[in-house]
Amino acid sequence: MSAPLELSVVIPCYGSRDTIRPLVEGLMRVLDAEARSYEVVLVDDGSPDDVWNVIASLHEEHPERVVGVQLMRNFGQHNALMAGLRRARGAVIVTLDDDLQHPPEEIPKLIRALEEGGFDLVYGTYEQRQHKGWRNFGSSLVTGVFRRLFGVAFTFTSFRAMRSELARSVFTYSLNFTFLDGLFAWNTNRIGSVPVRHEARQEGASGYSVSKLLLLSLNMLTNFSLLPLQVVSWLGVAAAGAGLSLGGMYLVVSLFGLTTVPGYASIIVAVLILGGIQLLALGIIGEYLGRVHLNINRKPQYLERQVLDIAPENPKPPQAEE
Repeated sequence: MSAPLELSVVIPCYGSRDTIRPLVEGLMRVLDAEARSYEVVLVDDGSPDDVWNVIASLHEEHPERVVGVQLMRNFGQHNALMAGLRRARGAVIVTLDDDLQHPPEEIPKLIRALEEGGFDLVYGTYEQRQHKGWRNFGSSLVTGVFRRLFGVAFTFTSFRAMRSELARSVFTYSLNFTFLDGLFAWNTNRIGSVPVRHEARQEGASGYSVSKLLLLSLNMLTNFSLLPLQVVSWLGVAAAGAGLSLGGMYLVVSLFGLTTVPGYASIIVAVLILGGIQLLALGIIGEYLGRVHLNINRKPQYLERQVLDIAPENPKPPQAEE
């Protein structure tokens, strides 16, 4: 069995045929200078281009450094990261994107903050975001939802360094919707951050559109919180209270003989408001029931098609508990 590694770098790959090679080469220059034993775990998340061929070529050129994991279809960034974390063997694990916006030169800064600060997890927070305005707005929305749900003040990013003990702590989560930052926040409060550079995108476009960021926020709300159900409950209480108040007012008016012919507009407004609240409540309940249905049917978190490992004698990575 090979000696334990000091560092694993996990990168989910999607549409990154033109960026993954320069990224890995830059990583190797930086990590070789750090004189740490390391591996680079590249996860092909059902990419529509031929990024797997590039990953296979990198593994062939650097069999002692590069691990390749090909998933059977696109499962999403966090699910692909979970696949990479289960393959990682390093005592410290760094995750970053495949688009060259996270400079490899900033990785030593993350690792030093993790080791010197006694943290379990350190995020690289961007000194200046290089996303487009709509993307910054969507990211701010997701961050706001995240802070509200998990009661934290930090800003999460996909540029992280963590101890392997924290990574292993989330392996018991085997449901199909995976949000790693929420799982990390559930398992530790020793979380820090350090400012890092954020480079402009050189190739392609972001995989996160506004609609996907909104969907991520909804997924967080319905998978990690009962807040939507609680909001609907309070809306129901408010609507019932308003109805009782209005009924009491009409009763008083009737007792004093001040009634007039009821207006059509007030009836329509009341019906629309109450009907809207009811449909909203049914929709939110349906979201929760749908997720229960998917989890009962055991929709897979991810499935591996092929793995290019560093060496055949490597130990089998830990698996999620059923």
